[in-house]
Amino acid sequence: MKNYTPISILLLFVTLCVTAADYTDDAIRTLLPFDAIPAIIDPQFVSAGAAKLDVDTPVIGVTFNDESHAYSLYLLNGHEIVNDVVGGLKIATTW
Repeated sequence: MKNYTPISILLLFVTLCVTAADYTDDAIRTLLPFDAIPAIIDPQFVSAGAAKLDVDTPVIGVTFNDESHAYSLYLLNGHEIVNDVVGGLKIATTW
């Protein structure tokens, strides 16, 4: 049986060197300007029945101190963060 340890170490070393060299001079790339996706800072809620969501609509649910809020993932796709108060606690829900 052959010993592949020296070859494995050499391949790992070469991979690390190439990877490090590829990114040393790269600038940070952004697709959107700063604050391009606005957070929801004062969410307004309706009852589950009034929300007109299908029964299988994905949501993020949060419960603190017997108070519950649900955030539609379809809504969060456009905002990505909700700053809210649930059960007297300030929270940030992100997607």
